[in-house]
Amino acid sequence: MSQLSNASRVSRRSGAGWRKARDASRVALTALAAHAIGAHAQSSVTLYGALDTSIEITNPGSGYVARMDSGAYRGSRVGLRGAEDIGNGLKILFDLENGFSSGNGTLAVSNTIFNRQAWIGLGTPYGTLRMGRQYSPIYIPFKGGLDAFGAGTIASGLDNLSKITPYESNAITYLSPEFHGFSTTLMASMRDSTDGDGNGIAGNIETFAYRNGPFRVSYAHQQTHGDGALRANLGGVSYVYGPLTGFLSFFNGDGGTPGYHNDGVSISARYGVNARFRASLGYTYLRDRSGGDDNADQFSAACEYDLSKRVLLYASAGWLRNRGQGEFTLKGVNVTGLAPSWPGASVRGVQFGMIDRF
Repeated sequence: MSQLSNASRVSRRSGAGWRKARDASRVALTALAAHAIGAHAQSSVTLYGALDTSIEITNPGSGYVARMDSGAYRGSRVGLRGAEDIGNGLKILFDLENGFSSGNGTLAVSNTIFNRQAWIGLGTPYGTLRMGRQYSPIYIPFKGGLDAFGAGTIASGLDNLSKITPYESNAITYLSPEFHGFSTTLMASMRDSTDGDGNGIAGNIETFAYRNGPFRVSYAHQQTHGDGALRANLGGVSYVYGPLTGFLSFFNGDGGTPGYHNDGVSISARYGVNARFRASLGYTYLRDRSGGDDNADQFSAACEYDLSKRVLLYASAGWLRNRGQGEFTLKGVNVTGLAPSWPGASVRGVQFGMIDRF
């Protein structure tokens, strides 16, 4: 019996030791898995893109023309964005983005693989710093928040009649976090090494915005230098009242290629019929400030339907009236509009499209 008791005690001690070893192994494996998951979460690279294809029927004055467009609302693009957490709230960021035609597969800009974005940056709790080719801060989403049409498709009189710089190369940009409703973006771009003109600064752009519940007010200024130098201002207010959002904006500009010296206003409204369907109406007026009488205005209508979380269907229409020798036309975010058949001709058009995001 004594030998049996001893054996039993040894067995119990062995079993307890095995359980302790098993529990220790579980803890170690759990810690290793958590470390692996944490390390994976600290660094990421994401492939993303959008296909925007539409059919447009436009009459520039001498008859209707049908064509397929790419990027009428949001430019068709494919890109890679990445982030690496280096600790203390700091992240290394990058974005490489190329535009292309979803109609024929060609590059948006010949011999340029990353025509939309090619920058590296640093994210901090106090804002983000970017260096390289980037969207102009005055472009989407800033401009897209100033009318009911997202400053896209032929329906956006704000896009058709105003003039800003959409992209900047060799740029340094600071994007602030929102602080008590206020935010700002500051950009300065360096001259290309082949351009010996000036002091090395190719341009500067600043945006300022304030948001308080349903109310938003924003303003942006840009000044570029060298050939085709353009000074422009853009701003406005918006207010959300239930399913209805109203927009009132202004714009002016001087310079650019071809020459531009105008100002104007835009008023529009978007109504959410339900969670998926939205309808918009708007009017934009441009005044010629060059000494002539080449004014223009546009009546606009559009609707959007979210087919899914990633797929958007849209339809838009515009009637743009040129005065005098005016030659403004209906265009899209990345679509060149058909030129008026003669100076002063009105341009009318409709558009039906789909955007698939991934």
